[in-house]
Amino acid sequence: MKKSYKIEVDCANCANLVETEVKKVEGVNDATISFMTQKMKVDFADGVDVEAVLAQIVKVAKKVEPDFEVL
Repeated sequence: MKKSYKIEVDCANCANLVETEVKKVEGVNDATISFMTQKMKVDFADGVDVEAVLAQIVKVAKKVEPDFEVL
């Protein structure tokens, strides 16, 4: 299942670092983060609890970029 989220990230480098870490989260098949559009696209694995995985994504992202937000 693919979903798109409006996000807030401070710089292009931070977006790249967050994207790398988000791809490692269990339940995520793939992820793309665009600093220019301030959007995150996530391809979730089949059968996962999307809200639980999203919470894990935010937790991982905030370790890399404390100002990261899903709006």
